[in-house]
Amino acid sequence: MDTPAAQPRTIAFIGLGIMGGPMAANLVRAGHTVIGFNRSRLAVDRLVAAGGRGADSVAEAVADADAVITMLPADAEVTEVALGKGGVLSHARPGTLLIDMSTISPQTAIAIAHTGHEKDIRVLDAPVSGGEAGAIEAVLSIMAGGDAADFAEAEPVLRALGTTVVHVGPHGAGQTVKAANQLIVAANIQALAEAVVFLRKAGADLPAALDVLGGGLAGSTVLTRKKTNMLDRDFPPGFRIDLHHKDMTIVTDAARSVGAVLPVGALVAQLLASARANGDGGLDHSALLRGVERLSGQ
Repeated sequence: MDTPAAQPRTIAFIGLGIMGGPMAANLVRAGHTVIGFNRSRLAVDRLVAAGGRGADSVAEAVADADAVITMLPADAEVTEVALGKGGVLSHARPGTLLIDMSTISPQTAIAIAHTGHEKDIRVLDAPVSGGEAGAIEAVLSIMAGGDAADFAEAEPVLRALGTTVVHVGPHGAGQTVKAANQLIVAANIQALAEAVVFLRKAGADLPAALDVLGGGLAGSTVLTRKKTNMLDRDFPPGFRIDLHHKDMTIVTDAARSVGAVLPVGALVAQLLASARANGDGGLDHSALLRGVERLSGQ
């Protein structure tokens, strides 16, 4: 079904990191006025160079915005930016739409939405999947939780950022679906890492093997996007192990709260913790390969 093109909006974008920077730039290219704020001024300057505007505080960024998008590392940062004294809910105009695209716990998303309702700020939790490449190419998968009418208003804007944009339920549902996504991705990366070590030790032609595996049932977006990292043993941080470790904590806590048993998820969470303990937290999550290599004596 075709979605109407977004009318130009004034959008405050808070958090211009690996994901947020290219996302904000894509909104500029879509014709929106984007006012960015980030703790690092360099990231703000990059947005200005791309045609956006810079702000020196959250309060300044959101003052004249129709919508506010946050893309931040974890619950603590989102809570501070949304609910803190200098935050969004204290300075945005009544009726503003706050779209949090960070990955946080469903419980935190629900709490922010409830506080927003009290202050006449509408809230969506709309985390994304697709990594840095998906952000740059504007092909993210976006899973949104909140009121259907608010999603309908936000959808044209979100389609400047992603190709799969779906309303998945009430407040917190977006974060629940994202938790499931992170479980699947972590398990896939771990399985791919184990296959790579197995194939190398067996003396197979590794590039050829991964090509043929990618054409069959073993093929996946993870294999397509991460095989070069593993072939080259080069792990620039598209999505850091530190962040995936945080996300797996969300997965295990959320699963426990609903009585879901996730044995593979629990194991992968421990392997991510091991990677961090071995100093790999700043590397891309494809560096789970290094953990398998350590276990295999490579």
